[in-house]
Amino acid sequence: MTDKRTIRVTVRGSFDNLTADQKAELIAAGAEHADMLAVEYTAEGHLHYDLAARPFFTFRFAEQVDEEKDIPQVTARAEAKAAAWMTARGYGFKRITSQTVDMSEVPLGPRGRRLQG
Repeated sequence: MTDKRTIRVTVRGSFDNLTADQKAELIAAGAEHADMLAVEYTAEGHLHYDLAARPFFTFRFAEQVDEEKDIPQVTARAEAKAAAWMTARGYGFKRITSQTVDMSEVPLGPRGRRLQG
């Protein structure tokens, strides 16, 4: 039996060539996407932006894999999901980048070590 690895992917980009109506729509929905304290990593992706302050967005995705060799596919899927979400709504975007973290590789802090041991 193998232990599943939780993989977190943070996908960042910039909104591009939004119309005035699109900007108004995003700003109106912004309250549900601007709370930094409500940040989550989910399979569907959690979107965060504050368009009134800056034209950037961040999606946070989480997925589990069995082996390290599967991690690049997780990253590619996360980037594709973010792009598909933007495209489906007609929002222009550019400069998609991502950062992937294998949570099994993250060192535990003192509390985590106490709970583990």
